[in-house]
Amino acid sequence: MSVGMAAPRAPYGCDPDSSRGRLFAEPPSRTRSPFRRDCDRVIHSTAFRRLKHKTQVFVFHEGDHYRTRLTHSLEVAQVARALARQLGLDEDLTETLALAHDLGHPPFGHAGERALDKCLAAHGGFDHNAQALRVVTSLEHRYPDFDGLNLTWESLEGIVKHNGPLTARDGAAGEGGIPIGIAEFNQKFDLELWSYASLEAQVAAFADDIAYDAHDIDDGLRAGLFAVDDLKVMPLTEAIIGEIDRHYPHLDDARRGAELVRELISYMIGAVMSEAGRRLAAAKPQSAHDVRHHHQPLVAFPPDVAEEEAAIKAFLKLHMYRHHRVMRVMGEAEGILFDLFARYQSSPGDLPAEWVEGTERETEGERARRIGNFIAGMTDRFALIEHQRLFDSTPDLR
Repeated sequence: MSVGMAAPRAPYGCDPDSSRGRLFAEPPSRTRSPFRRDCDRVIHSTAFRRLKHKTQVFVFHEGDHYRTRLTHSLEVAQVARALARQLGLDEDLTETLALAHDLGHPPFGHAGERALDKCLAAHGGFDHNAQALRVVTSLEHRYPDFDGLNLTWESLEGIVKHNGPLTARDGAAGEGGIPIGIAEFNQKFDLELWSYASLEAQVAAFADDIAYDAHDIDDGLRAGLFAVDDLKVMPLTEAIIGEIDRHYPHLDDARRGAELVRELISYMIGAVMSEAGRRLAAAKPQSAHDVRHHHQPLVAFPPDVAEEEAAIKAFLKLHMYRHHRVMRVMGEAEGILFDLFARYQSSPGDLPAEWVEGTERETEGERARRIGNFIAGMTDRFALIEHQRLFDSTPDLR
């Protein structure tokens, strides 16, 4: 098969005509498959638009070129569609999961998630996958007959399980337990938390890793946190940079970095395709059911590439996520969310009117979760504005 050509629909992909349906029954669309309809609902949701003003890794520097959750999600979707096309999967479902995977992230990147997890520690903590499920099942208010987006079972399954099963086959949860939002929803609409997700969801998860690694390198270079030649400490990136320098000996660093990112994405996509092809040939799944009931995921990096990818993550952790500039800003960002959470707890009337209604009848845990939902939906910019409204002093975060 030529590179770029779509494979014929594979028997192990999800068939939109055989979807397990929606929690609230709806008449089918005359013009769109159930999975295309899901994707369109995600794109038109308020939570998706807010991703434009939520940072991917919270690094403020000159210019508007660093990633946001929105641009990252679009990049994940591009990689995921490329993989799905080659494997003969349903591209609409794959795109839905790629675009929805960050809907539950709070403002200020990883700092925001850590802050909310601490604020909600006594009430089940904070998990961005569980929050994404809340967004698409209850927090979006766009339709007259239901809260949420009423996505198909396959889309909800992929949002929850794209990183693998959450329980053993007997239902026993791991050490961390099942995130509270997922456990509660699963009682209403069984997502089979013990099984693997569809290949479409597995592809979306690896597309996230590929886009994250490559584009954090790009953002780190743009922010001046490290230089292209600093990446030579890893054999994979050293080899790619060496090839770039041989072909383009006089290339400036900005173009060297961009070429490195492109080549890294291509290399990782090829690696996933190779390993998925090997595993599919061995497992011979004949349906999406076979995929879900297989003893291991069928999409993965080959072992040597998994080690190379882990080395990239370790490099980024040390040189980007733990960089003193980033750590300072992240610490201040966490403080902003701690302040907001405590203020709303002590003075619920400071919440917008639509978020105050009914709070007097709530338990402490329910009120804390409501506040957490409100803060998680904030953009970086709105969290700063809200802090400025409620407090005398707000960090500059630069």
